[in-house]
Amino acid sequence: MSIETLIEHGPFIAGTAEPLSGEHREIRNPGTGDLVGRVTDATAQDVDRAVQAAREAFEGWARLGYADRGKVIHACAEAFEAHVDELTPILVAEQGKTIREAKIELHKAADTLEHYAGLSRQVRGISVHNVDPGVEARTLRRPLGVVAAIVPWNFPTTLLCNKLGPAFLAGNTVVAKPADTTPFTTLRLAEIFHEAGLPAGVLNVVPGAGAVVGEALVKHPGVRKVAFTGSTPVGERVHALAAAGSKRVTLELGGSDPMIICDDADLKKAASAAAMGRFYNCGQACLAIKRLYVFESVADEVIEAVAAKAKRLRVGIGSDADSQLGPMHTQRQREIMERQIAESGGEILAGGGRPEGLDGGWFHEPTVVLEPGRDSPMAREEVFGPALPIWRVKDLDEAIELANDSPFGLGSSLWTSSLNTAERVAAELDCGYTWINSPTKVYDELPFGGLKASGYGKEHGSEALDYYTDTKSVVVKRAL
Repeated sequence: MSIETLIEHGPFIAGTAEPLSGEHREIRNPGTGDLVGRVTDATAQDVDRAVQAAREAFEGWARLGYADRGKVIHACAEAFEAHVDELTPILVAEQGKTIREAKIELHKAADTLEHYAGLSRQVRGISVHNVDPGVEARTLRRPLGVVAAIVPWNFPTTLLCNKLGPAFLAGNTVVAKPADTTPFTTLRLAEIFHEAGLPAGVLNVVPGAGAVVGEALVKHPGVRKVAFTGSTPVGERVHALAAAGSKRVTLELGGSDPMIICDDADLKKAASAAAMGRFYNCGQACLAIKRLYVFESVADEVIEAVAAKAKRLRVGIGSDADSQLGPMHTQRQREIMERQIAESGGEILAGGGRPEGLDGGWFHEPTVVLEPGRDSPMAREEVFGPALPIWRVKDLDEAIELANDSPFGLGSSLWTSSLNTAERVAAELDCGYTWINSPTKVYDELPFGGLKASGYGKEHGSEALDYYTDTKSVVVKRAL
């Protein structure tokens, strides 16, 4: 499965897909180096046009009822599903992931939109009768205005729809900035949504570099909310820029998710979940398993199983239907991970280097490292690639202490057959999400967000609407 012709695209503003023009960027396949297409690098003036288009569309969109906006979101979700086969080769080519992973991502993104369409008839305020004699009170949810949605390259569509769903349902309009290396799927999605009935200007897309387009968008006085997913350093920069004008901000940042495997766990299932949770999307996920702590008494069995699974994974270009692990997205990401492995010590049980015969892209073998230094880069930094460190621990106290000894607090996992252990760990781990005896699947029904250097604010669930609306109090005094 591959794209047939080179893609050429400019920004998508006010319902119009603009042609390639001005300064443009070449997008290349991370697995082959082949040219995928060319995209216009938007300017600050393009950002201003997009924000103005979103502001002009806001009044009409916000005046629609929730049910009417829900119908439009539902139509967009259906159109999205109908175009998955068209979008798959574009996503594979620009991001590098496998065909299977691309389809999983696209279907999940459409499901997220459908989830928010389904919430459209359940949004309500609060009424309080007789707060004083003859006085009634209620709260209203009001949309914020123009939302800047800034997303990274690892999951271009799911991370975008995490923002579009609640933003659209609440009545906001959006200017989206995809990562500079993965613009094409997002630009095509905007066309599909417009064709499905999304009014012009409700969604605009401005591709380009973060230092130009991203900063212009975050600082624009017409933007009232910034929803950002990306690295912690960039997120902190976004937060600082958004302080001017007191913009609302939600930040979904980096993670270094721990998994704890106890001696009473189903070890076969736990080892499988550890490998899947680490190597899915070539390990390039914020909610990947990035640190594994195993009770000493069962460690050898788990370590052997995880290493064996890593060795069996078939590495190859994303468009090869037999590939189970695609390339890393950029040369820089691979170099960072290679440095982290080299500086961390420990025993390499699987992988550790670049696979033979795949010199055209940014490939790295799925790697398992036993007992790297506990203050090493693999323990303290976010490892954004297919490398899993494993440590033996003597008991639950040590496992919880090490799991929490991280600047990050995004997700976590526990495998045990003890209800008491599960309840304790769920309460004591410093993170926004804990899976117990479960693969690391994110549910649209549940709020998702991190602690510490992993950001703040919630996506998913009805709670996400709190971050895309303002709650206004209304007091009415009756004539007595």
